[in-house]
Amino acid sequence: MIVLVNRLLLRKRFLGITLWPFIILKEKFLKEDKVFMNHERIHFRQQAELLVLPFYLWYGIEFLLRWLQYKDRYQAYRNICFEREAYANEKDPDYLKKRSFWRFVRFI
Repeated sequence: MIVLVNRLLLRKRFLGITLWPFIILKEKFLKEDKVFMNHERIHFRQQAELLVLPFYLWYGIEFLLRWLQYKDRYQAYRNICFEREAYANEKDPDYLKKRSFWRFVRFI
């Protein structure tokens, strides 16, 4: 995992994004935010489990389906199974130590 800080690589409303093998942050202080970094590390694990490319395909397709369902981009994003898992567990610093393989499927 390589953590980069570069505000030019991210859109306005994005603070960070995980694009395996990188975690890209908008601001340096986010490296110290344990909850935020745990959220991004959960995505890192999800991407590794799905061998990267299938993760992006699944994420994109599920986003489109959720967008049709909720008719709201933010609601669609928040209800993607990968995001639901990450948000539900970002405050648990030990989550990745005890997380089972493909745990995100419980959030579908």
